[in-house]
Amino acid sequence: MRRFFLSVFCAAAWSIASTASSPAADMEAVKKKAELCATCHGENGISQTENVPSLAGQPDQFIQWQLVFFRSGSRKSEQMQSIVEQLDNQDIRNLGAYFASLTPPKATKDDNPDLSKKGAQAANGRRCANCHTDSFAGKGAVARIAGQREEYLLKALHDYKSGARSGGGMAAMADVAYPLSEEEITALAHYLAHL
Repeated sequence: MRRFFLSVFCAAAWSIASTASSPAADMEAVKKKAELCATCHGENGISQTENVPSLAGQPDQFIQWQLVFFRSGSRKSEQMQSIVEQLDNQDIRNLGAYFASLTPPKATKDDNPDLSKKGAQAANGRRCANCHTDSFAGKGAVARIAGQREEYLLKALHDYKSGARSGGGMAAMADVAYPLSEEEITALAHYLAHL
């Protein structure tokens, strides 16, 4: 009988504990953590800062993995290092879900359709859609690259090409970026930024 009451008590305690924190309260805590990110990555995850990516609409797992890479030091950034060392695993999971839930940036009007056409050919030739999806919105641990800041895409492609950026599935990106010419990198970044 005593064991029965103990089981009932434990079940009741677990039930209360699991419902004690409301999703709204959790979301407020996540938004507060995300304020640290807004300084560079912009309000609602849409960057206004050169060479800093927008995070809004990035796949949940992609954000999580990048934060883990920064925290472990396998991806280098002085600015990010001081922030990610304050994050625990739950913070990382929460931030991934938060930024994935935000509306991605709207593409700007394409001021050079001919360059975009060359970029589309480069994307097709390098099979970018195999990982980043046909809409280049990314999935799982693969980045959304549609509508990303153009100069950031240029930087990222150069970093992959030179080997300055690595970690996770980045070996695939190094293989794709290494043979790209400067003209192809410029065209590809322009095309993707205006999707």
